Amino acid sequence: MRVFITVVIILLGVMGWLTHLNPTPVAFRLTENRQIEVALSALVLGAVAFGGLLVLSALGVRELRRMYANWRVSRQRKAAGKVQELYASAHHAFFAHRTKEAVSFLTRVLEINPHHVPALLCFGTIKRQAGELAEAIRFHRRARSVDDQNLEVALALGCDLDEAGRPDEAAQLYLEVLKSDDANPAVLARLRDVYVKQDRWEDAHALQERIFKSAKSRAELDAARGVLCGIKYEIGRMWLAKGDRDQARRAFRGAIKLDKTFLPAYIGWGEVISDEGRVRDAASLYEKAYGVVGDVILLHRLEDLYIEMGEPEQVLRLYHDAVRNDPDNHVLRFYLGKVYYRLEMLDEARDVLSGIDASDEHFPDLHRLLGNLAQRQGNDPLATEEYKRALGLKKRVIVPYYCPACDYHTFQWSGRCPRCKAWNTFSASPILIKDQPDRVISRAPW
Repeated sequence: MRVFITVVIILLGVMGWLTHLNPTPVAFRLTENRQIEVALSALVLGAVAFGGLLVLSALGVRELRRMYANWRVSRQRKAAGKVQELYASAHHAFFAHRTKEAVSFLTRVLEINPHHVPALLCFGTIKRQAGELAEAIRFHRRARSVDDQNLEVALALGCDLDEAGRPDEAAQLYLEVLKSDDANPAVLARLRDVYVKQDRWEDAHALQERIFKSAKSRAELDAARGVLCGIKYEIGRMWLAKGDRDQARRAFRGAIKLDKTFLPAYIGWGEVISDEGRVRDAASLYEKAYGVVGDVILLHRLEDLYIEMGEPEQVLRLYHDAVRNDPDNHVLRFYLGKVYYRLEMLDEARDVLSGIDASDEHFPDLHRLLGNLAQRQGNDPLATEEYKRALGLKKRVIVPYYCPACDYHTFQWSGRCPRCKAWNTFSASPILIKDQPDRVISRAPW
């Protein structure tokens, strides 16, 4: 202000001095008919003052705009800080399973910033976990409308649609994402899962091959190989059901080429050969497969085939060889005794089964079979004793096939577990396994 007053005083002094030196006035027209006489010095200084006023006005406007912009930035920073604080609280509450508290914080976040993508994403996830799939889809669609390049949002929305029974929409969403990122393994896997659920095996196969080829670590490669073998197996089953044995054989052999220990493909290939009437060739395949895989399930298949062909001695040969190679394996000895029993060779069955030490293992089928043998041989007291032992273990009897991954039990073998949907997991054992209440059942995404 002092500078401004000083400048004004100086200008007035200069104006007075110039007026003294130039006393003659000049005419200054305001309109065509109106004019005023002013001193020349006053006119010059007035023009300078007017120009200065314009400059000062422009500077003032710029300063006001700068002050307003700073105020807005400060306000936005304050709001962003508040939003970040609220979202952090919501995030912490969500992972601490305090859902109501998390919802309260997220609601306040969206009141301040309706386009906050992380909050919309988290809100949608909470709704999905609560089973409110329509609301989950709504929140995740809002998030995607704000940021359509956000992969996490796209995957969450796809999961909502899939769980809501809208797999075609989920597949379309994943295809849209792949247009901009065609090699993203997460999206490829999600789309593959949708196709697997729909039994679109050839589409799933094309995607899984891309996933397999792009695997980087050993663990990723092994996991991708296992799924690819499973899909090839399902393609083989599909063609076999349609009666196209050549296509089925090609699919099963493709799975074996990827993994020589993939048991379901051997069994599928053997079924193709059996359907062609070449039962002996099927048995030969299973014997070779047993040499590679070493799974007792193949011995069960061979048992049925050789008995069907009227060659039980071949079955006994196989079991004797297996027991000779692994003499401490109670499961193999049990199945050998079971074959003797099936062939009505009761004395041999009794000798083999009686030699099994089951004192440390729960073996209900062993005691049941020994009871049957004793009863058929007329030893009723011994039969009763063995039956009592078997009944004492009746709480949990292991049936011939079970999936150790999810504890599923069945009498029917399958290349894919009906519960956890994993391939090549079935095992065969007559030994009772103790209950495992803390078992975590792992399930495939399909």
